[in-house]
Amino acid sequence: MSFIFVEDAAGTEHRLDAVEGWRVMEIVRDHGLMDGMCGGACECATCHVEVEASWLDRLPPRSDDEEAALDTVPDVGARSRLACQILYSDALAGLRLKLVPPDA
Repeated sequence: MSFIFVEDAAGTEHRLDAVEGWRVMEIVRDHGLMDGMCGGACECATCHVEVEASWLDRLPPRSDDEEAALDTVPDVGARSRLACQILYSDALAGLRLKLVPPDA
């Protein structure tokens, strides 16, 4: 099975089993580390993450909807993404990201 690495708000790194075709938000949510309140509809930004810089060029660019959702949260940076907009594939095995607390 493939996996991703997720750093939580406390700085603890978690190795999570990942399933091909699932959104990264679903993987992280199903491991109990995030809410993903809108279920992947790109509306709530509760799945805001920072992707490790070395992985950014392997991801598709942010869509206009993702940009709009990210505009609703503070401290958005160049590495900010919504985990619901990242579709997991084996090409992303080992992906590293950090959870951004909703009030950050």
